[in-house]
Amino acid sequence: MTSTPTLTTAPALTIDVVSDVMCPWCYIGKRRLEAALADVRKEMDVEVRWRPYQLDPTLPKEGKDRKQYLEDKFGGPEGAEKAYAPVHAAGQAENIPFALNDIPVSANTLDAHRVIRWAGTEGLVAQDATVEALFKAYFEDGKNIGDDAVLVEAATEAGLDREIVARLLAGEADKDTVSAEIDQARQMGVTGVPCFIIDMKYAVVGAQPAEALADAMRKVAQEKLNNPEAAPEADNDA
Repeated sequence: MTSTPTLTTAPALTIDVVSDVMCPWCYIGKRRLEAALADVRKEMDVEVRWRPYQLDPTLPKEGKDRKQYLEDKFGGPEGAEKAYAPVHAAGQAENIPFALNDIPVSANTLDAHRVIRWAGTEGLVAQDATVEALFKAYFEDGKNIGDDAVLVEAATEAGLDREIVARLLAGEADKDTVSAEIDQARQMGVTGVPCFIIDMKYAVVGAQPAEALADAMRKVAQEKLNNPEAAPEADNDA
């Protein structure tokens, strides 16, 4: 990078965050993205859109007992505890009061992603607020985000119309669309979340530090300034 874009010259960027609301690293990644945005928005406009992903689409609507689910996944209670130790540490660093032991079930998140999609029709601020409300409901308040009542509560908290969300959740609206978008993400090569896709060209994979996300945004902005007709090659940072 030869120079840092300035407020008057840096082009606007879009970031598509491929995320699953049952993924603690996605919550951590959201906090780190917010820190990065607080830095780079002094120099450029950035539009953030939330895209769906499901770490486990096989979960039933009612979910599965979370303790048993994690022990099955990680080979017993010790394996689950070891797997989540870095999550707790990262959560403390980002001021996220994870209450993982209070979560009753590992939830199927398809309906949560439907709500996030509907929030996006109200604007990106409403969508971000909905994502935040769902993360908090699951990871801090120990609620089942597969439950329609919990989803309606989170959507209402974010400013969506309670009756409209409840009516849509009772039907099949956008289930196929959300599932197709998840499949598209997999076809694009997304195998883990969070994945931050900048201008649909440059991917930063994982809950990277805020500095890494800010650097990636500046890199893409600088590339656009240097050669606005060319697209930077996709880059994956593990």
